[in-house]
Amino acid sequence: MAYVITEACIGTKDTACVDVCPVEAIHPSKEEPGYDEVEQLYIDPDACIDCGACVPECPVEAIYAEEDVPEDMVKFVEKNADWYALSPEEFEAKWGSKGNTL
Repeated sequence: MAYVITEACIGTKDTACVDVCPVEAIHPSKEEPGYDEVEQLYIDPDACIDCGACVPECPVEAIYAEEDVPEDMVKFVEKNADWYALSPEEFEAKWGSKGNTL
């Protein structure tokens, strides 16, 4: 199971979680293309090692273990995975927000 970034990150995009991730599973960082255009950060479920280092670093408590995502935010499990799996155009069509341009 991976960790998931949820709704509270939208508009916040604090990158403290990016800085502590030992496997660089959270994107985009402030230095990466598209950072200014995306509405939130995303965790790659295939790269996440479930260490939980990101959780205490999030100032808006937006990060949950996949099995602990609140019921009203379950769609963010799919949204995080889609950001890595879909083309930018497919992501934007599905979610209405900027896709991965890395």
